[in-house]
Amino acid sequence: GTFTPINNATTMRGLLLLASLLRIGSSFGFAGPSATLQQYDTSTTLLRASRAAEKKASRTKWVKSRGFDDDIAGGSDAMTLFSPCKINLFLRIIRKREDGFHDLASLFQAVGYGDTLELKKLDDATEDAFSCNMEGVPTDMTNLVLRALELMREKTGVKQYFDANLIKQVPAQAGLGGGSANAATAMWGANELMGNPASLEDMIEWSGDLGSDITFFLSRGTAFCTGRGEIMTPTDPLLEAGTKLCIVKPNVGLSTPSVFKALDYDELSELDADKVLLPEFLNAESVEAVSGEYYINDLEPPAFRCVPELGELKDKLTAVDGFKHVMMSGSGTSIFCIGEPSDPEQFQKDFGEDEELKVMFTEFINREEGTWFERP
Repeated sequence: GTFTPINNATTMRGLLLLASLLRIGSSFGFAGPSATLQQYDTSTTLLRASRAAEKKASRTKWVKSRGFDDDIAGGSDAMTLFSPCKINLFLRIIRKREDGFHDLASLFQAVGYGDTLELKKLDDATEDAFSCNMEGVPTDMTNLVLRALELMREKTGVKQYFDANLIKQVPAQAGLGGGSANAATAMWGANELMGNPASLEDMIEWSGDLGSDITFFLSRGTAFCTGRGEIMTPTDPLLEAGTKLCIVKPNVGLSTPSVFKALDYDELSELDADKVLLPEFLNAESVEAVSGEYYINDLEPPAFRCVPELGELKDKLTAVDGFKHVMMSGSGTSIFCIGEPSDPEQFQKDFGEDEELKVMFTEFINREEGTWFERP
């Protein structure tokens, strides 16, 4: 079979040791797997076991460094989780619904820029504690992290309260789903610390009660989302992790309702999201190779009407050599650029040193089944 290269030194030593034991076993007449150790299942099992051990050791180190007690049963009383953000590689607005929301169709992709959520179980508590480093983030029950923790108690029946500390980097009103990711991360972390009373499918179903984009962050990193955004179809294959991009966020913000208020339905694209746009991205050799005509965001025109500087910023970024595709994410105001600038120093001078802009270099990420997203 095809043998995937393994770079982890500990895993390699384990494989070599197992190979030696198999050879010794064969010399004594014992039956066993192939002595040449070419079985994919064996190597994969060892690799996964090694990665799981490394993650557990890393988490235990963090727990002890914070002065928390580790649970002997295999869980812990605390954990830290990366909370990623997202971009929309295409975003079609389908129609306005009777409830005032809009039906959309969009290809979401998780990226490796985000926040950090620290969760600790509280003993004998009757409410959650919450803190955040970013000024202006609400600390009452309007906060999505606190609402997510309450939702998990309500749905699972497990009356566990938490001390949550959110270390925030993702700006608000950016079109990057930062708050939604925080909520999904809180749901995942709470479920882990409660002893996994809920399945992933349960949490996906419940997440729609909190907001539109939260469901996506319970995917593995690439998903086609419809409805208000809460109807998620995981893609196969996932888009390639490690794809480089740059996100540029001007200091000005835009609320989603204000963008939809400026929407002109006659301007909407007519390309079918399911039959045309999605196959173009999933069947392409890379997202760089997708034709620019398929990078569509129906919310760009109204957002650019609300903030004309956004359109000017997109034009400037489109002119940067090295960027393959440039488009606004979500309802703005972030502009993402697929690729890397050919002249980093000039880019830093033109954009990075501009005090009115926040520049973030990052990449596509995904996660393995049963694990959470990790910062690249």
